[in-house]
Amino acid sequence: MALYEHVFLARQDLAQAQVDALAEAATKIIEDNQGKVVKTETWGLRSIAYRIAKNRKAHYVMLEIDAPAGVVAELERQTQINEDIIRYMTVKVDALEVGPTVMMRKGDRDRDSRRGGDRGDRPDRGDRPRRDFDGE
Repeated sequence: MALYEHVFLARQDLAQAQVDALAEAATKIIEDNQGKVVKTETWGLRSIAYRIAKNRKAHYVMLEIDAPAGVVAELERQTQINEDIIRYMTVKVDALEVGPTVMMRKGDRDRDSRRGGDRGDRPDRGDRPRRDFDGE
């Protein structure tokens, strides 16, 4: 069977319980068609780059799937029908990520930077040559 990552964005006005129900519905579709959901991650309510159907934010959910291609086709068909999901994307991957994904580790990285995380040696601004804007 092939490995996939399926990410969907749910409307911002949904409660977290409704978003979890959408993830469970996707899991049921996959398992009913002889597939397996390896991992489910809810990335939370996040801002999106541009408005989609009057939504400025969306609930992000990612499913790591081990299933045949027909399962993905059925999952995407059901996702298109659902009015609560505003965008989705399924990507075939060579291997599933072990442990938390980058989106989940981002919070750890942000906490480290607030504590003055290691940025390495950086030169002072005085060490750089000065450039004029008028080409001289």
